[in-house]
Formats: sequence, structure tokens, C-alpha cells
Amino acid sequence: MTVKGKVVVITGASSGIGEATAKLLAQNGAKVMLGARREAKLQAVVDEIKAAGGQASYRTVDVTDLQSVKDLVAAAQAEFGGLDVIYNNAGIMPNSPMSEVRVDEWNAMIEIDLKGALNGIVAVLPVFKAQKHGHIIATSSVAGVKNYVGSGVYGAAKWGVRNAMEVTRMESANEGINIRCTTLCPAAIDTELLDHIGFETTAANMKAFYKQHALSPEAIAQVVNFAVDQPEEVDISEVTIYPTNQA
Repeated sequence: MTVKGKVVVITGASSGIGEATAKLLAQNGAKVMLGARREAKLQAVVDEIKAAGGQASYRTVDVTDLQSVKDLVAAAQAEFGGLDVIYNNAGIMPNSPMSEVRVDEWNAMIEIDLKGALNGIVAVLPVFKAQKHGHIIATSSVAGVKNYVGSGVYGAAKWGVRNAMEVTRMESANEGINIRCTTLCPAAIDTELLDHIGFETTAANMKAFYKQHALSPEAIAQVVNFAVDQPEEVDISEVTIYPTNQA
């Protein structure tokens, strides 16, 4: 397995998809550096990975702060002696109708979902360019593929992530620096994203929908593992993941 021995940085790693991915990659032999805001939760995940025989460490990170993300990357290099993959996974989803003009929530989504992913790209590009290999993975959304009522700004941020990732892939190929880029577009996944929805009608509708359709975070972790596990000349550039029962 090409996962074994790789150094992987994961943001949004204290719960949900990030936590599940960290555990699976560590189980398969990767060395994982977890980043998120909640230190106690990060410590608990790292302890669990180590107890199972895996290699893991953590650093608190604010993905909206470029230096904080750079420090996370540097910590992985110092701890594990290199860097192979970054998974820009941190995100929030306080959805609401555009007519509610919840501008503070819009700004938070742009800062965390879009700018956070861009900061992850910025933090690793010099490293990957110098070593002429590396893998950038990002969580977009089906809302970054299709238009959904109630997801105007969230979708805008996730469309932006897809575009930035694909252009990074294309430019890397043109420049011959061999950076793989994988964009994940999950549909309903059972994570804490619903907890961020403050507009009651949207929250109720989405909770009912997720109760019927949501996949586990482990399902997405399997897709990340698959993408990382490919030979270096193979780039899984984009994957859309739906629950089988979601139309």
C-alpha cells in the first residue's frame, strides 16, 4: 500500500470526516498530523490512534490564519521528517435562504471553507514544488457541483474550492512538479455540520433529510484512503459521493 509511511496533515481532524480519515490512514501505516481548534478532542483522537499502534500527533490550528496553517505543516515535517499529503477538510455549513442576509455567517463560510482550503494550498505548495511530488486533497461538496436552495454562500465557497483545486492540478501538470490534487464532493454525511445551522427552518429540513440519507464519515475516509493509495502517476482528481438512497 502506498499509504504506508506517508506523512499526512489533516485539518478539521477533531471530529467527523477528519477524525475518521486520520484513524483509517494511521491504521494503514500513515503518519498523521491532526489540526483543529479543539485541543482536548485532538488529544483524544491522537491517544486512540497511538493506542491502536498508529503514529499521530496534533497541533491546534486556525485555518483562516495562513501562518497557523504553515505552522501545522512545519510541525508535521519536524515530527515525521517530511510531508506527502495535506487534506484540507475543515469547514462549516450555517445554511439559510439568501433573503435572510446572515452576512456574518456568509463571511465565516468564506473564511473557513474557501480561504481555509486556499491557506492549506499555500502552505504546502513551496514544499511540494521543491520536492516535485505531493498530494493536496480538499473537501468540497455536492453543493459545489449543483445549485441547492438554502446553500447559496456555502455552495459559492465550495465551488471556489473545486475551481482552485482543478487549476492547481492543471498548473502542476504544466509545470512538471507532479502535485496530485483530489477534490471530494460529499452529499449528506453524518457530521457536526448541521450543528452550525442557526436558521431554524433550514436546520429542521436538513436534519430530517440527513436522518433519512446520511452516510457515516468513515465512508469518506475510505475514499481519501483510496486516492492516497494510488500510484504516484495516478491522480484521482474529483469524486462525488452520494448515499445510494439519495436521488
